[in-house]
Amino acid sequence: MQLDRTDCDMIAALQKNGRLSNKELAARVGIAPSTCVVRLRRLVEGGALRGFHAEVDAHSLGVGLQAVVAVRLQQHSKEIVESFRAHALRQPEVVALYHMAGADDFLIHVAVRDPEHLREMAMTAFTTRKEVAHLQTSLIFEHVDSHRMPTYVDADDS
Repeated sequence: MQLDRTDCDMIAALQKNGRLSNKELAARVGIAPSTCVVRLRRLVEGGALRGFHAEVDAHSLGVGLQAVVAVRLQQHSKEIVESFRAHALRQPEVVALYHMAGADDFLIHVAVRDPEHLREMAMTAFTTRKEVAHLQTSLIFEHVDSHRMPTYVDADDS
């Protein structure tokens, strides 16, 4: 999908505040509201915008601890990697999953109630899997997400 400067400006504005009304978004990027609706629909349908999300306070949901679990697999066939990925994403505690190159195959961000919940989740969700060779868990002291993706496309100014 080819993006122009207005598309990039719209994406940047929505990354800062996904609740902008169409009228507010149009004013911020300097286009008519009717044009904004059409462009926004094109960005969604074209896959440049994949969704709109609410930022949630973890503690208000009962999350008392977050961690990153590094997982090393025994073998690396496509089927094994995809099976483990699907299994991990089915776990309700999984916030994010990264398939990595390097010593570890996956980094999995989890959110749990407390240390006992973390231990139980790691033991039942990951160590019981025969394809898992090694786990290493690191506690997260602070999680800050910028909620933005930098723009590197050569946006056409037209």
